[in-house]
Amino acid sequence: MGYAEVTVVQGDITQQHVDAVVNAANRRMRGGGGVDGAIHRAGGPAVLEDCRRRFPHGLATGDAGWTTAGDLPARWVVHVVGPNHAAGETDRALLVSCYARALAVADELGARTVAFPLVSAGIYGWPRQDAIDCAVATLAGTPTAVEEARIVAHDAATAEQVRASLSE
Repeated sequence: MGYAEVTVVQGDITQQHVDAVVNAANRRMRGGGGVDGAIHRAGGPAVLEDCRRRFPHGLATGDAGWTTAGDLPARWVVHVVGPNHAAGETDRALLVSCYARALAVADELGARTVAFPLVSAGIYGWPRQDAIDCAVATLAGTPTAVEEARIVAHDAATAEQVRASLSE
């Protein structure tokens, strides 16, 4: 095992042609807003059906699991449940765990290219720069067979922040 090359693109995570797309899910694992809603809409009903089957009791914060990608251009969706900073979940170890567990699940699946959102940085309110630094450090520093860990930034400013963090 080596380390993934961490890259960044600006774009739509549901349009990434990769082996696996990481979903910033909620504990219920039944779809939601933000990235979660976008992945469920683009993936179609097969994603939700697989969530119900594989995660009847949901998923714990900091953990990861996988489902089919349905109609997405990826093979799998790796779902992670990030900490909800806005609701008082401020333990950074849980955010680190999301990225490390996602890589471990990707390794179990044999995924070599994985697209990541910035977990917890949207409606969960994790401070943006710390969310970026956590993603970059964890993805670059966790042993994995994943070859490319692609951070997908929704807007140009965030993509630029990720690029700056990658060059440090």
